[in-house]
Amino acid sequence: MRTNPNDTPRLTRKGKAATPPERRCILSGRNDERGAMIRLAIGPDGSVAPDVLAKAPGRGAWIDVTREELAAAQAKGRLKGALARAFKGAVTAIPETLVDDIAQRLQAAMLDRLGLEARAGTLVTGADRVDSAARSGKVAMLLHASDAAADGRAKRDQSWRVGSEREGSGMVGIILPVDRDALSMALGRENVVHVAIVDDRAAGRVAAILDRWQKYLGCGKEAQNSGRTPDSAGTGPLGASGA
Repeated sequence: MRTNPNDTPRLTRKGKAATPPERRCILSGRNDERGAMIRLAIGPDGSVAPDVLAKAPGRGAWIDVTREELAAAQAKGRLKGALARAFKGAVTAIPETLVDDIAQRLQAAMLDRLGLEARAGTLVTGADRVDSAARSGKVAMLLHASDAAADGRAKRDQSWRVGSEREGSGMVGIILPVDRDALSMALGRENVVHVAIVDDRAAGRVAAILDRWQKYLGCGKEAQNSGRTPDSAGTGPLGASGA
């Protein structure tokens, strides 16, 4: 039976569970694990830009809010003040498109991650291959395109529950906020509707980005890492002809 890859604690060299580094959100004041938050970086010219992979050099500011909350903070001037404090007055420009830029960067990071996993052979696509892997207990994470048909999702979900020995649990795959065209382009394959991650570590890498993306879009905590994304969570149109 598969376990959630994020439930496995990281260990230090001495075998003790490592404490994930935390950061404080400049808007809410909440502390959270760094990996669950979004970093904003400041460029040499003082402009602020999303750094969703947290790799840009220099000082960063961290946010732990949804897209709607960030938009409200920017409209009311709270974001400008918070960034000025975080960067000690060095901010000269906050793009009006920052809210959308973050969403686009998170989407790009997620699709890039799936593309890398496809090339590494840690995921399978296609209804028959997904069902086969799921019923064999090989699936660590199940993803559906936003325009996957309800009956197609239900069949893949059932195969996953059977292979995971969780029949009757209601466990379902995650409906992504992108359609089959975006998935197909990212994976370099045709008509990708369902994606099964068949490696636990790969599932952890995907979940690390997916959780932040869902959280930022306001999909709800219950949709993260649980294999559950309600149709009402803003995941896009459903009911198109599926595979």
